[in-house]
Amino acid sequence: MPVTKMAKAPAAAGTPGMLQVLDGQGRANPEVDPQLPAEELRALYRAMLQLRIFDTRMLSLQRSGRIGFYGTATGQEAATIGSAWPLKPQDWIFPALREGGTLGARGYPLRLMVAQLIGNAIDVCKGRQMPCHYSDPERHYVSMSSVIATQFPHAVGAAMAAKYRKDPVVVMGYIGDGGTSASDFHVAMNFAGVYRPPVVLVCQNNHWAISVPSCAQTASETIAQKAVAYGFEGLRVDGNDVLAVVRASRAAIEKARAGGGPTFLELFTYRRLGHSSSDDPTRYRDPAEVAAWEAKDPIERFRRHLESRALWTQAWQTELETAINDEISAGVREGEAAGPPPIESLFDDVFQTPTAQLEEQRRYLMEQDEARKGDGAFPL
Repeated sequence: MPVTKMAKAPAAAGTPGMLQVLDGQGRANPEVDPQLPAEELRALYRAMLQLRIFDTRMLSLQRSGRIGFYGTATGQEAATIGSAWPLKPQDWIFPALREGGTLGARGYPLRLMVAQLIGNAIDVCKGRQMPCHYSDPERHYVSMSSVIATQFPHAVGAAMAAKYRKDPVVVMGYIGDGGTSASDFHVAMNFAGVYRPPVVLVCQNNHWAISVPSCAQTASETIAQKAVAYGFEGLRVDGNDVLAVVRASRAAIEKARAGGGPTFLELFTYRRLGHSSSDDPTRYRDPAEVAAWEAKDPIERFRRHLESRALWTQAWQTELETAINDEISAGVREGEAAGPPPIESLFDDVFQTPTAQLEEQRRYLMEQDEARKGDGAFPL
């Protein structure tokens, strides 16, 4: 049943209690500007643009049947990239669904992201995960979870372990507005408040948990204020303002690293496309609402800021788009030419040293004709 009538009008940027650096035209408030160096601003813009282009290209691949599933972060680039931007290499990320861009910003090759979506022999996950569920232990990025909110207690637990071991590590965990209704959210918030580990908990409030609007998700005036009941700070941030997100995230990370305990950030943003490639948002959303948020595009807003500081030109934009598209195209060509994971890899990574039973099962499987037919192809 359509639920559009339940949705409230989108709150305006600059709502009282919401941190904002850039206005709608990209003008910065000098009192709260995080004062990033010019080259860092340009790198931040490139990371956001890379996420937008990658999403567009991969959704096109899904629509043409070349990959099985995809979930975009279109409209949420500032929240996704800006929140993890101040993390250090030793820090850990426990993502929800739309944080794959943070892995790309950490230098993960796009060719490996494409390979994961295909689930081929190049895929470091060996075709075992749902598409978009990237994982990279070297960059301290834990696999996404399709189970709602489970990553929140995982993030708090990892941060508690770091505190006990005295590791100089900060953990960042993500959740969506719909996930705040799950029991795992409350468990994680309670443990974070009681044990005060070095964790930053981030809610990307994109207003829709598939077809359920955020106004039907909670009676609280804001999601950020929920942290108060658990005994720590909650902050609402304009999630379409990348400099506001970076400022809030940097302060929370520095506080956690210094032993000041957790922070909960509500990033007020919007999911412009479907929940995933399997979703049709036109069945439950008012087109006028979508259009209103498209006018608040986070990349365009940041572009205007860079242009006002003589850090953006059309020639540079074209250069970036060409380089990013070329890298994606090369990854697609390589990924589609690669075969599926060898079916015997099914038995890898179960134990550090395979048991006799596993070895026997492997030998038996490889003797069957079926093992040479399917050979690990992704079923979607």
